[in-house]
Amino acid sequence: MKNISYIDHLDETYLNSFTFSTQIKIRFCETDMFGHMNNTVPFTYFEIGRIEFFKSVGLMQQWLSSNGERIPVVADLQCNFLHQAFFDENLTLFVKVNQIGTSSVDLHYLGKNESGKSLFVGRGTMVQISKHTGKSVPWSEEDIMLLKNK
Repeated sequence: MKNISYIDHLDETYLNSFTFSTQIKIRFCETDMFGHMNNTVPFTYFEIGRIEFFKSVGLMQQWLSSNGERIPVVADLQCNFLHQAFFDENLTLFVKVNQIGTSSVDLHYLGKNESGKSLFVGRGTMVQISKHTGKSVPWSEEDIMLLKNK
């Protein structure tokens, strides 16, 4: 398979290392006149995936709490395309924690079609910051355990 800078070996072991997933259908508005998925669309899918992932571990609820102090922000995002994707395909978007920093988490993404073909991979760093100061806020031990256990 293709060499991707942020993945040591893009092989079956890597592809099978994801445990969280969500379903997405490629909409007509996300394609060009040939029915081919636009190259900006996976970044929207990454957002959908990470929101669902953070909900599943309980962090999204903390961030959305009216009395909560912390929120997540995107620090960077990358995507590499492996195969074409088309209108009306059903995708499974996988998300996993790659690395946990003091106040950041590096997530990896994988989009597969119904036949199991890997269409794209990606990664992105999210940083937890204070709503009021805009400065990074370290993960609590509880947060780290939530992230590690998914």
